[in-house]
Amino acid sequence: MPPPLRLLIDGPALAANWRALDRMSGTAAAGAAVKADGYGLGAVQVAERLAQAGCRDFFTATWAEAQALAPLGLIVSVLHGLRAEDVPAALAGFARPVLSTPTQVARWRDAGGGPCDVMVDTGMNRLGLAAADVAAGMLDGLTIETLMSHLACADEDSSMNPAQRTALHELRGRTGARRLSLANSAGIALGSDYAFDLTRPGLALYGGIARAELASVIAPVVTPQAQVLQRRRVPAGATVGYNATWTAPVDTEVAIVNLGYADGYLRGFSDRGVATAGDAMLPVIGRVSMDLVALNVAAAPDLAEGEWVSIAFDLPTAAAASGLSQYELLTGLGARYGRVWA
Repeated sequence: MPPPLRLLIDGPALAANWRALDRMSGTAAAGAAVKADGYGLGAVQVAERLAQAGCRDFFTATWAEAQALAPLGLIVSVLHGLRAEDVPAALAGFARPVLSTPTQVARWRDAGGGPCDVMVDTGMNRLGLAAADVAAGMLDGLTIETLMSHLACADEDSSMNPAQRTALHELRGRTGARRLSLANSAGIALGSDYAFDLTRPGLALYGGIARAELASVIAPVVTPQAQVLQRRRVPAGATVGYNATWTAPVDTEVAIVNLGYADGYLRGFSDRGVATAGDAMLPVIGRVSMDLVALNVAAAPDLAEGEWVSIAFDLPTAAAASGLSQYELLTGLGARYGRVWA
């Protein structure tokens, strides 16, 4: 049954974004974060296209996400480490654990595990071994592919950025790690000093602009579309939607479309979101509800029931309008969308 809402996903733009980030990474390789089901677009499809573009390193959050990619035969690292429950999956060899606690290091040793990655905390105080423990030899004897850390404030001009860069640099040569990795999408834009040997872009692959330096090189990737379920004329003085928050100033043509907060189009877009039909701009009016959105379609006199509208989804603009982060906008896209790849 064809769904009444869909995501148009621009595969060439996704690949072009990765190539741009790879160029910005200089001599470092550029990987790809495909966690959260490829930031909501479909991890398998994303990974296939990025692998075709030349990407060789992929990152998921969980072992279940990595297992979904296993048929592709890619190099995958699992960022959330190695619980006791994860050991059988890790030993199966379809992905590497990113060890982040002393307990996980011991667990991997005891299991006779092979190559791994390691997360070291350089100031974010999230996941990661203490840098002092790494320097003191906690990882001696492990076969480490990548020693990595994560920037806390890369999207800002913060003193933490150079401090974290220095902290990771000081660990070069202190372990047997083949590569060091620090930069996410925003970190790539900070410059070559942050690239080390491997970068790990996520948001920018999918059209997000983490820093202004990326605006000229990153293209939008996803456009939600929704089908018109009903067109009606709302008389002047009548209200639309829950809590009657919008009142028609004049007789107004309104379309109700199949989209709502259950699809990740949250209530922050109430009276702020925009859709388009051709060149016509169609403002969201009233409250966004669970499954439905009302649009003022006075600018589209021929728009009829059953036709499709595009939802304005330039990520920085949509984030500013809704109060959501660009990450929330992408990863909140629900399962009810059909996903149509170009």
